[in-house]
Amino acid sequence: MRRTLLPFLAALALMVALPTPLFAEESPAEPWYNRLLVGMEVGPTGAQFGSDPSDVKYAEKFSGTDIVAAQLATGSQYIVIWGKDGEYAYYDSKVAPKCPGLGDRDVIRETVEAAKPHNLPVIVYCVVQAGGYPLRQHPEFKMRDVEGKPIERVCLNSGFMGHLKDLVDEMLAYGIQGFHIDMLDQGFGPPYGCWCDNCRARFEKDYGKPMPTSVSWDEAWDRMLEFRYNSCERFEREILAHIKERQPDCSVDFNYHGNPPFSFEIGQRPVQHAHIGDFVTGECGAWGFGALSPSFEALFVRGTDPAAPFQVVMQRGVRMYHDQTTRPLEDMRWEMFSLLMHGAQVTIVDKTPFDGSLDRVAYERYGALFREALAKQEHFGRQHRPLADVGLFFSHRTRDWYARETPRKYFDPVYGAHETVVLGHLPAEFVFDERLTLERLRRHRVVYAPGAAILEPETVALLEDYVRGGGRLLVTGDAGTHDRMGAPQAESALANLIGAKLVRRLDTDDNHVSFPADGGDLDALAAGIPRDWPFLARGAAGIYEPTTARPFGTLHRPFRSVLQQQGKEGLWLPQSPVEAVGPAVLVNDFGKGRVVCIAAAPDTAIGGEFGMPEDRMLIENALRLLDPDPPVRVDAPRFVESAVTAGPEPDTLRVHLVAHVTPPQNTHKDRPLTIPAFIEDKPIYRVSVKVAGGVKEIEAITPTTTVTPAPEGFTAQVEDIHEVFVIRTK
Repeated sequence: MRRTLLPFLAALALMVALPTPLFAEESPAEPWYNRLLVGMEVGPTGAQFGSDPSDVKYAEKFSGTDIVAAQLATGSQYIVIWGKDGEYAYYDSKVAPKCPGLGDRDVIRETVEAAKPHNLPVIVYCVVQAGGYPLRQHPEFKMRDVEGKPIERVCLNSGFMGHLKDLVDEMLAYGIQGFHIDMLDQGFGPPYGCWCDNCRARFEKDYGKPMPTSVSWDEAWDRMLEFRYNSCERFEREILAHIKERQPDCSVDFNYHGNPPFSFEIGQRPVQHAHIGDFVTGECGAWGFGALSPSFEALFVRGTDPAAPFQVVMQRGVRMYHDQTTRPLEDMRWEMFSLLMHGAQVTIVDKTPFDGSLDRVAYERYGALFREALAKQEHFGRQHRPLADVGLFFSHRTRDWYARETPRKYFDPVYGAHETVVLGHLPAEFVFDERLTLERLRRHRVVYAPGAAILEPETVALLEDYVRGGGRLLVTGDAGTHDRMGAPQAESALANLIGAKLVRRLDTDDNHVSFPADGGDLDALAAGIPRDWPFLARGAAGIYEPTTARPFGTLHRPFRSVLQQQGKEGLWLPQSPVEAVGPAVLVNDFGKGRVVCIAAAPDTAIGGEFGMPEDRMLIENALRLLDPDPPVRVDAPRFVESAVTAGPEPDTLRVHLVAHVTPPQNTHKDRPLTIPAFIEDKPIYRVSVKVAGGVKEIEAITPTTTVTPAPEGFTAQVEDIHEVFVIRTK
């Protein structure tokens, strides 16, 4: 392998020209995850599908020495090396079976020895939830269903913890700088729990009651969900404490599954499990979650603690980590800079070919990515404060108890809300019902709660204080209409804020809204939307009777054919609208602030399969009505995403733009698991930026960009995937 790969690496190294030293001197006061911007995770492909011990070709060329050489050549600033998965250890372990193809070699030792002269941090990947040898050798580690039958997953309350501690002790002995501990989930579907003897005993100790014997969606099941969340937290905190006791400066991060599309079945809450380690690591999965996934993941994870470091993982593959394909460079540039501009540290996963060798073309592209990122590194990082005008409110209680086993019932309005702020160039950040404070709400000029059906009294009280003091609030769909256990309630918890009484929720979802030709001083709510034309806003809707609010527009219920009324025809395809049943929008002044309630759910429509531009326009219009004069306004094509940051220099703003222009493509049969079309070309587009108070100086970091000063800002023509405007304000 070295005879063929090392000449390539040497040639690649000659291309690396960085404006600053690649690796800073080690500083105990500044750990690696606070200093470094981009790195890689490298692991073999094969054992996750199962591996026969006689197959010694598997990972035979998986070499820590070669991997470190490749990292240095590309400009990668840290390496996450595969230490242990569900089948093998890739080092000389006395606890786990060693990968047979390695022979006498030890990949962790090779990696540490090769990295040390270059101060390249070595983080070891260690998997928990992967089945394989631990469950074959220790069936007592297995989860159990309610009847006591084994489930092929590790129980987090079992003796597996002792096994994991033995493993990390072995790996700590190599002098590594950190652990990435993967897969703390408790399953991706039913059964939603473990009923082993350990769990039963722990549950009864914690709650003084026996475990529920079914998914009952009652107080007993509420305790069960709490138990699952706490089991995951206890597991993470115990292994974290064990590692820190032995090596305090060793970083620990856990792969995060508190974010959509993952729901209660995983056993993680968005905030509770995000920052147990030194930082949180999320994954994009553009192949599975769509082209908006990178920014969604970055905004969601950042929102769990805006002051904390976070990492997001991307990949080179077309479909998934292990498929041995390599995307075009421009496509990977779009994804990486989407993450960087939102403040993430970015790790690229490289899954090697079956024999553990390295793909030459993939590493050429990694080198191009890292060179560009490091040349631009002064424009990224947590020292740049994001201007998040919109706070996207996320309710884990709604996720768990309203959506229950149909997570998209809540995720669709959340996805649609995110898509709207991205396409409308409205800077945003997620806000969570967990540990919510008035100070957290006041970080944002507008708070937007898409379809948050469950809003508990303490949350409503905070929202009232926020609006009363001058905040602005947008709510949609079923927001506030269900109690904490997910049951519909006769009155909305937001009645005072909305300024209207809930008459009833519609039992249809193919509802429509329309707006009059002359909307008076609320006409801006319908900007760009054809008038007196009912358009589909597929999702939950309610009929409201205004008390102090001003109504605008009309909500229409759908037709139901005779066959539909008889239950002989399905309701999947939306029907056309019939008579008006109530107002479409309510606008209520509350204290010094204002609330807009959209009685339908256009964000659900956008996040689903029947969304239209008019749905997005309505939400964007409502947000702009609530916040007509933001500090920075970006007008750009819909295929361009923006982010605005302040500092670290005084009176300095940065506007990042990332373009996602792709050709038409067929839809994959397993919707919504679509493969976005690949970006192969650099776009050309125009952008306009206005800054409150005006602009003193503007600099575009890309030479091909032309900038023209304009009143209160500037216009520009951009010819690249990523651009940054550095703005000195007056």
